[in-house]
This record gives sequence, C-alpha cells and structure tokens, in this order.
Amino acid sequence: MAQTIAFTKGQGTGNDFVIVPDPDGALDLTDDQVAALCDRRFGIGGDGILRVVRSDALREGAATPGAEWFMDYRNADGSAAEMCGNGIRVFARYLVSSGLLQLDGDAEVRIGTRAGVRTLTRSEHGFEVDLGVWRPDDAEVLVRAKGLAVARPGQGIDVGNPHVVVALSSVAELDGLDLTVLPALDPPPAVGANVEFVVPADPLVQAGVGSIRMRVFERGVGETLSCGTGVAAAALAVRHWAGAGAPDRWTVGIPGGRLSVRVVAHADGEHVLLSGPASLAFSGEITLA
Repeated sequence: MAQTIAFTKGQGTGNDFVIVPDPDGALDLTDDQVAALCDRRFGIGGDGILRVVRSDALREGAATPGAEWFMDYRNADGSAAEMCGNGIRVFARYLVSSGLLQLDGDAEVRIGTRAGVRTLTRSEHGFEVDLGVWRPDDAEVLVRAKGLAVARPGQGIDVGNPHVVVALSSVAELDGLDLTVLPALDPPPAVGANVEFVVPADPLVQAGVGSIRMRVFERGVGETLSCGTGVAAAALAVRHWAGAGAPDRWTVGIPGGRLSVRVVAHADGEHVLLSGPASLAFSGEITLA
C-alpha cells in the first residue's frame, strides 16, 4: 500500500536535504525509497535524507546517551552515513523551527549520529557543531581524478567519517576538475571516502585566519556544492601540512558559499568545530512508492 509522508526541504551552503519527521521511529525507508525521494527530476531532490527520530525509538540500537534526538542521515543513493556537518546544522534548524527544541543564548543541544553524540550551539554564522576529536591517517593514498594529468597524494582525515584531501597547485587546476567522474583511490578504502580537492589562498593566513578553496566528491552522492565534514577535513589537512604555527581558525570557500572552522584543545585531544548557515525552504507531503 502506498504511504504518504510529510517532509521539509533544507540546505546549508547549498548542501540540500529532505527532512523526514519520524519521532516515534515508525518509518522504515528502503534504499530505493531514499533514492527516489532524493531524485532531482522525479522526486523532491537532495544530497541526502535527514530522518528526525527520538533516540529511544531507534531500531538499530545506536547508543546516544543524553541526546533526545537522533539524526538518521542517508546519502542520496540510500546508503547510511556516519555524520554530516551541514546536515546536522539543518537538523538543528528544523528542530528549533518546528518547536521540537528550544535553543536560546549559549545553550547547547546534543544530537545523536552514527559517529556518536555531537554538540551544537548557536553562532553568529547560524549554528556551530563540535565534530569531536580529529585524526590524521598515516596511510599513503594516491588519488586519480579526471582533469588531473597524474595521480596526487591524498591525506586521510577522520572527523567521524572518512575523508581524503588532495592539494592542488592553482585555482585553474581546481576549476578544471571533472567531478562527474568518481575519483579513484589507491588503495581503495574499505568503506569508501569523501574526496576533497583544495587550493590554499595567497597569502594562506591573514589576521591569524587561514583560508582555502575546495571542491568535493561525496561518497554515495557525487559532487556537491558543500560538505561540512569535508570542509573541516580540508582545513585540518592544510593546517597539518603547514606545521607548527599554523592557525586554529580557517575559512573555507566552497561552490555553495563559505564555512568557518576552528580547532580547540580539550583534555581528550584537539576538537574541530564547524559553523555556518542552515535554512529551511519549503514543506509538503509526498507519497512513497
């Protein structure tokens, strides 16, 4: 039997999502249904789906202590993903706008994800999310992409989901990439990875803030206008390459706008925080096949 569900469309710097409220965990969307909803010609269109479900209603048994809400993020092809930096800010915007959450002043909210619980606050840019402790990967990865004459070394970065960051020599080289074609990673990661291509600004640092430009191929989606965790990974990779004295604040230009990244020392290690806008476009109902 066909089922009609409510939805809201939201976006953060052009990274767009179909938000599906399911507080009691009654929905069980198949990969094909997710892909149909995200289809830009025959569905609503989006880079992924954010299912809004209470943590205590989860069927998969994810542990999200202290988080009332869980962000069930699925890529546009239906595959489940650990984390989404733009998506979680859009998720918070939806919770506040729909009256499911009150977030005033300096208050924090904890939201469950497959990468663990993430903390968000309001910021001058919209919302800021603490993505947790980041880790560089020492494994050597070669990246081949259409538009690059030779393979380039990639830096693995883990911010709750896997990324490989590639440095390019110029804006012209960045603009010349054809990211309609999946970049090839050697060796290929077991669970895949998002791939970011970055160009440092000249000068790299101004007034204590680093600046880079980036394009991204998202695992399970393709090229997107923005990728929040990818932005964080790209800034962290360039900071890692720059060595001692590199700044802890970064701005990252992506095709969908600009996001801010900062690194803060905690007892358990360096945390990376991402901030930027998040907005809701429209709501409606759609019948699932």
